[in-house]
Order: sequence, then structure tokens, then C-alpha cells
Amino acid sequence: MLTRRLCSLFFGLWLYGFSVALVITAGVGLNPWGVFHEGMATQTSLSFGTVTVITGVVVLAMWVPLRERPGFGTVANVAVIGLSVDASLALLPVFDSLVARLPMMLVGVALNAVATVLYIGAGMGPGPRDGLMTGLVGRSGGSVRVVRTSIEVVVLGIGWILGGTLGVGTVVYALAIGPLVQLLMRMDVLVPTAPQVRRRAEAVVGT
Repeated sequence: MLTRRLCSLFFGLWLYGFSVALVITAGVGLNPWGVFHEGMATQTSLSFGTVTVITGVVVLAMWVPLRERPGFGTVANVAVIGLSVDASLALLPVFDSLVARLPMMLVGVALNAVATVLYIGAGMGPGPRDGLMTGLVGRSGGSVRVVRTSIEVVVLGIGWILGGTLGVGTVVYALAIGPLVQLLMRMDVLVPTAPQVRRRAEAVVGT
């Protein structure tokens, strides 16, 4: 059982990074944290993956006053996704045609949902950004949707100011990721998820 969970965790995290790379390469808009990471990468000349790792470490440090406890999966999240993004970006072809880029974005969003189910379904700890959201919910007493939206509006705004890409991909991600993750979790197709794990996953995507 542990071996299966570890495989689910690491494959899910690597797939998550690959899905992010697909959406970046499509160039039609990223999710809020992606916009932030891209903006920071643009301003610092660091790679997208490196910025992702550094941001993960900083956000993880913010757990301390929130009294959130990281799991093994939390630490793996910080390390693996950034590496996967950079490795995938180095291999993916770049297309000029919007006809090719839009399907690439759609596939990226769909794979992102699959990856989310795999790594959260492993039940080995949330990602740093997920834990920040749930920690703020616990400390503030606010609703998941309000806290999640507030965080994403802030990082989206900062990322856009720094040069991150907003576009149709941003809208598609916002509308599609929650329902897709919820559907996959309830189908129990990828990993058999306990009710508490399913609730955490649905909280993370705001469903």
C-alpha cells in the first residue's frame, strides 16, 4: 500500500510539472500561481522551475504561524514539481499556430486535474500553497472559497504586474479544474481515496 501511495505521489507531482509546462508552452494564459511564477522568472532571469521551488519554500515557512504541519508529500511537492517543469520545458516543442497551442493548453489543464488527484489522493501531505490556504481558513474562520479566491487574486495581480501571462488559459483553468478534480475524486478511478482525503482535495480546488 505504501509503495502504491509513493508511486501515486511522485508520478502525480511529476505529471503536475509536465502539465504546467504544457500550459506555459501554449502561451495563452496560466493559472494564478503560474502567472506569479512566470512574472518572477521574467524579472529575476531564474527558470520557472527554480522560482516554483523558491516560492514553495517561502510559502512553507508561512505555515509556522498558522500551525500547519507538513507531510512527506509537502516536501516532495516543493522539490519535484519545479524540476519537472524545467525538464519538460526543455523538451516540449513550441508552436506558433493558435490551432496547435489551444489544444496543448486544454490537455495541460486536463492532465493538471489528473495530477492533482494522484498526489493529493496519495494522502501524504498537501502542497505548500494548498496548506497555506487551509491554514488561513482554520485561523481566520473564513470560507474556503473566499480565502482561496483572495490568495489567488493577490498572486495573480502581482504576477501580472511582473509580466506573467493572463489569457484564455487562465479562464479555462479557473472554470475547469475544480469540476475535473471533483469528478475524478468521486469516480475513484485513479486512486482509492478516503473521505477525508477527498474533502481536502475538493477544498484545495474550491469545489
